Amino acid sequence: MSPEATITEVGGRRLTLTNLDKVLYPEAGFTKADVISYYVHVAPVLLPHLSDRPVTFVRYPDGVGGQSFFEKRVPRGAPDWVASIDVPHSSRAGDGAMIRFPAIGDLPSLVWAANLAALELHVPLWRSVRPSEYGPFDQMVFDLDPGAPATVVDCCRVAAWLLDVLPDFGHASVLAKTSGSKGLQLYVPLDPPRAWEPVREESRRIAQAVERAHADAVVSNMRKDLRPGKVLIDWSQNVPAKTTVSAYSLRARPWPTVSTPVTLEEVEACAASDDPERLRFVSTDVLERIGRHGDLFAAPEPL
Repeated sequence: MSPEATITEVGGRRLTLTNLDKVLYPEAGFTKADVISYYVHVAPVLLPHLSDRPVTFVRYPDGVGGQSFFEKRVPRGAPDWVASIDVPHSSRAGDGAMIRFPAIGDLPSLVWAANLAALELHVPLWRSVRPSEYGPFDQMVFDLDPGAPATVVDCCRVAAWLLDVLPDFGHASVLAKTSGSKGLQLYVPLDPPRAWEPVREESRRIAQAVERAHADAVVSNMRKDLRPGKVLIDWSQNVPAKTTVSAYSLRARPWPTVSTPVTLEEVEACAASDDPERLRFVSTDVLERIGRHGDLFAAPEPL
């Protein structure tokens, strides 16, 4: 065994942890041990949002300044106790081709993923209900992405316009979180869950309704030349094969920022403040917030 390896037991599972002193966030001096510690402490609120969803890893083996790669398939050499979910291969739908994704539903699996330097954990808008099939959508998402010089403050203002429109489409509640990068994400709970095609169409119509009312500040088209100084309402994530970063996932930024659930009151306060730092949270901030508020992503807020 390598002298840099540590054998430990997590939840009754034996794990070999490696290179714990390796700095993955150089600007912050945040090591792999710090990444694992964060995920251990956040696990009680994170795991329910990963449960029964295929997880895509974004791995940074040499830290946030190095090369990264998306990993959808269960990595070679994964312990046999790591669960998996078979998902139709998006580019060959209907021919029976599958991708076996990891399913991170318990603490040992989460620590195993963190040890792989899977800093970011991305999930789809559906949970698996039958093997080898997409599940129905239990959420609709609007990913608000600011085009410079717009910031998350502008995203918060656009969020308010979205909140005004959602009741017209029969929606009465919403969940909000930061992207952990530069934007904001609004999730609309769908109860009961729905087929994805009408969800995607409805999300497009909602985004376009806000764009028509605020064309000087909002764009719903992905074209990059349309985006400077505006906020893109990205509704295109509402398809089965696409993912968004999970609530409470770290992000690969210079500092260990987190995709952090926030209240609508915090969104409103940020919009009024002109201070984007109000919605920037690093790992220690998030753990403190959980201690004060619990899981803000567990119960939708009424509109």
